[in-house]
Amino acid sequence: MDIVSPIPAIVCLLAAVTVAFLLFKYYGAPPDHGRFLAIDGLRGYLAFFVFLHHSSIWYFYLRTGQWEALPSNLYAHLGQSSVVLFFMITGFLFFSKLIDAREFGIDWGKFFVSRLLRLVPLYLFAMALLFFVITYISKGTFYEPLPTILKNALKWITFTIVGSPDLNGIDYTSKIVAGVTWTLPYEWLFYTSLPVLALTVRVIPPFPYLMIGVVSVLIAAIRNPQAHHLLIAFGGGIAASLLYRTVGFRKFASRKIASVLALICISLVVSLYPSAYELAPLLLLTITFALIACGSNLFGMLIHPVSRTLGEMAYSIYLLHGIALFITFNFIIGVPLSKALSASTHWMVILSITPLLILGCAVTFRMIERPAMQSTTAVTDWLRLKLTKRPKQLTHGAQR
Repeated sequence: MDIVSPIPAIVCLLAAVTVAFLLFKYYGAPPDHGRFLAIDGLRGYLAFFVFLHHSSIWYFYLRTGQWEALPSNLYAHLGQSSVVLFFMITGFLFFSKLIDAREFGIDWGKFFVSRLLRLVPLYLFAMALLFFVITYISKGTFYEPLPTILKNALKWITFTIVGSPDLNGIDYTSKIVAGVTWTLPYEWLFYTSLPVLALTVRVIPPFPYLMIGVVSVLIAAIRNPQAHHLLIAFGGGIAASLLYRTVGFRKFASRKIASVLALICISLVVSLYPSAYELAPLLLLTITFALIACGSNLFGMLIHPVSRTLGEMAYSIYLLHGIALFITFNFIIGVPLSKALSASTHWMVILSITPLLILGCAVTFRMIERPAMQSTTAVTDWLRLKLTKRPKQLTHGAQR
C-alpha cells in the first residue's frame, strides 16, 4: 500500500466516527441551543484530519529525519486546509459576536475570561505532558543550565507567543507536539485585536480594552507581516459572518445544491493545488466555509449528533494527538522498529491508536475543558470582586 493512499485515512476516520457514535449513545447528544451546529460538527473532522496529516508525516520523518511537506495533495490539505478552516471558524464566530453586540452589547471582561478558560487549562495539561516526556528522555539530567530550561519552558507555557525553543537540549522538542502550537499565538492575537475590529461595526469598547486591541494589531504586524494567508483565512470567516446576515444567501446555503458546491470546491482545492496557502485555494475554501456557516450541512453529516460529539473534543484532538504519535513511535514501538514498518503496518498502528486517542480526548474534554468553560461566569464575578471591588465598572455595554 502507498503511504499516501486515501484508503487508510478513510478507515481511520470510520474508526473515529464509530467511537464517537458509542460516546453519543452512552452520553447523549451535545447541547444544540444557540449553536452553529454545522460548525460544531466540522471542528471534529478538521482536528482529526490534522491527526491524519501528522500521522503520514511521521512515516517520512522516521526515515529521513525531515519534518516537511508531504508528496501528496490530499495529505497536505488534511493539515493545511484544516488549519485554514479553523481560522475561518474563529473569524466567523467572534466577528458575529461583534455584530450582535450592536444590539445586545458585549461584556469584554467576561469575554476575555471565557477565552482564557477555554484555551489555558487543556494547554497547561498538554504542557505538563510535554515536560514529562522531556524529563523521561533526559532521564532527569540537566543538559542545559536550569535558568535556561526555565526560561524556555516559560516560552512554551505562554503559548509559544515568543517562540518554541528546544527544551533541555532536546532538538526535536516541537515534534513531540507535532508543531501544532504555532497556530495558537495567531488565535490569541485575533482575540485580543477584537476591540479594534469592533470599531468597524460601530461598537466602542472601553478604553483599556481598546488599547489591548491596538497593541495586538501592532504585534501581529511585527510578528509576521508575510502571513497574508492567515489574514485571508480570518477575513474569510469575517466575510461569512456578514453573508450570514443576508437572507438570500442563507436560503441558498440551506439547499442541497450548496452542499454539492461546497464539496466541489473542496475537491478542486485538493486536486489542483499542492498547498492551501495560495490565493486560489484560499478563495475556494472561503466559499466552502461560507456555505457551511450559512446553512449547508453536507447532506446532514455535519449536524448529526455523532459529528457534534466528535466536534466537542476537537481542541483536545488537535492539541494532544502529536504527543500520542510521539509516544507510540518512540516509546511503545521504538524508533528502530518504527523505521522498518511497511506503509500498511504504519497505518495499522495509526488505526490501532485512533480509538484510544478519541476516548482519551473525550476524557480530557469532560474533565478539563468543559468544567473550565462552565466556570466562566463564576470566575468573572470572582475576579471583579477581588480586583475592583466594584463589579459594575467592568460591565460596559457596546455603543452604537
